[in-house]
Amino acid sequence: MSATGKLWGVGLGPGDPELVTVKAARIIESADVIAFHSARHGRSISRSIAAPYMRPGQLEEHLVYPVTTETTDHPGGYQGAIDEFYERAADLLAAHLAAGRTVALLAAGDPLFYSSYMHMHRRLADRFPAEIIPGITSVSAASAALGTPLVEGEQVLTVLPGTMPPDQLAERLADADAAAIMKLGRTYPGVRQALSKAGRLDDAYYVERASTGRQRILRAADVSDADVPYFAITVVPGPAPTTEIPFTTAEPAAAQDVSPASPVPEVGEVVVVGLGPGSAQWTTPEVTRALAAATDIVGYTTYVNRVPVRPGQRRHLSDNRVESERAAMALDLAKSGARVVVVSSGDPGVFAMAAAVVEESADPQWRDVPVRVLPGVTAASAVAARIGAPLGHDFAMISLSDRLKPWETVAQRISAIAAADMAIAIYNPASTQRRWQVGALRELVLEHRGPDTPVVLGRDVGGPTESVRVTTLAELNPDEVDMRTLLIIGASTTATVETPYGTRVFTSRRYGQAVRDNSASVAADR
Repeated sequence: MSATGKLWGVGLGPGDPELVTVKAARIIESADVIAFHSARHGRSISRSIAAPYMRPGQLEEHLVYPVTTETTDHPGGYQGAIDEFYERAADLLAAHLAAGRTVALLAAGDPLFYSSYMHMHRRLADRFPAEIIPGITSVSAASAALGTPLVEGEQVLTVLPGTMPPDQLAERLADADAAAIMKLGRTYPGVRQALSKAGRLDDAYYVERASTGRQRILRAADVSDADVPYFAITVVPGPAPTTEIPFTTAEPAAAQDVSPASPVPEVGEVVVVGLGPGSAQWTTPEVTRALAAATDIVGYTTYVNRVPVRPGQRRHLSDNRVESERAAMALDLAKSGARVVVVSSGDPGVFAMAAAVVEESADPQWRDVPVRVLPGVTAASAVAARIGAPLGHDFAMISLSDRLKPWETVAQRISAIAAADMAIAIYNPASTQRRWQVGALRELVLEHRGPDTPVVLGRDVGGPTESVRVTTLAELNPDEVDMRTLLIIGASTTATVETPYGTRVFTSRRYGQAVRDNSASVAADR
C-alpha cells in the first residue's frame, strides 16, 4: 500500500470558491492528478470551483459522461452506459494510483451526498488508500441563502431526489416536517405537482446556484419549468421564516472573481510577495491569490495599505526600518498555524523582504515553517518600460542607502559598475535625511562616463503622481530626486531618440564602436 498513491474525494462546496475548506484547497494544490467530471459539453463546474487552488503542471483527467439525459444505443441502456463509463474511469484513476500518484477527485458539494465520487470510491477504496474531505452541501447553502432555519427542536429534515415519481414524492412531502428536494432540472414539473398534491407548494422556496454570483431565490410556485437548471434545490422549511426571504426575479450580475490563492500546509506558511511598483495591474494573479488566501498580512504600512481589506484577515503594519523584526513576527504567526503573506513593493527579492524572511527562517526555532517567495515586477523594469529599453544590455542594480552598509562600500561598488560600462538602476537614491548621496553618485560615475550619458528619472511609476523624464549625467539635479524616485544611468551604448510619441531611451545589444567613441570622449573631458 505504501508504494501506491492516495485517492482523495474532495468536497468543493456549493459553488463559491471561498466556501472550499482549507484542507480541500491544500489537497487540490498538492495532488499529482486532478480528476473531474462533466457532460459532453466539456464544461466542469467542479473544475471551475477548484481552479484558483490548482497549480501549473498538474495532470488533469477529464471524465466525460457518455450520456446524461440523452438516449443511448448502448446494449445495456442508460445504466449499462453509465456503469461502463464508471469502470473505465476507475481503471484510468487506478493506473495513476498504482504509479504512486495522488489523485484528487473533485466533487461539487459533498463527495458522499448525491455525488459521482461514490462510484469511484466503491471501485477503488478496497485497493488504494482513500480519504474523504467533506464539503458544504447545497442544502446548507440554500438555507443560508434564504436566511432561515430548515429545522428546529425535534423537527426532522427529509432530503428527497426530484427524480422520484410525483406520487411517491408527494407522499414523502406530506409526512415531512421539513424537506429539501434535489436533482431538479427536467424533473421540476413533477416536483411542483408533488408539492401541490402534498399541500406544501405555498411553503416551498426555490434556490438556484446557491452561493454563486448567479444565485436566484423564488417561491417554488413562481418558477418557470423551462428555466430550472440541475444545480437548483427546492426547500420546504419546518419553522416559519424568521426573516424576509430575499427573492430575486432576474439573473444577477456575474460573480466577482475572488481568486483565492494556492493554500498552504496546515502548519502554516510564510509567503513573501511583490506587489509590483505601484499599479494594481502589475500585481500578478499568483500574488493576488496568495493575498486572498492569507489569514495575516504583514508589511511596511505603505505597502500593506495597497492590499484590499478582506473581512477576517488580520493586518500587521510596521515601520520600514524593522525588517528583521517584521520577518520574525511573520514566522511566529506561521508557526502557530497562520497563513502569512509578507508584502513588498516591486519584487520581494530586490532590496525587499525576501532576504530578511529567508535569513530569519534559518534560525532553528522556525526550521519547520515553510517559506515561499512569489516574484513581482521590479521598479527598474517598470521605469525602463515607460521610457523604452535602457536596460536592454548588461546592467546592475544598487541601493544608494547607507543604512545597512557603509558609504565606502556603496562608493566602491558604484565605481566598479561604472568602470565596467553597464547601465545602472539606482534604488533608494535619497530620503528626507539623506540628500548628498545623489551628488556623490554623479561625480563617481562621471569619472568613467561622458557628461551626456542619458539618465532616466522615474518617480512613483504606476502610481497617481507618476512622472518619467530624461536628463544627462552632467545635468542631473540631486534636488529633483527623492525616495520614490528610481534612477537609471545609461552605459556608453545607451542612446536617446526623439520620436513623434516622445523621448525613447535604449541600450544597444550590439557592443563595439560606440564603446570606443565614448571612451575617447571621456578621456578628452579629463
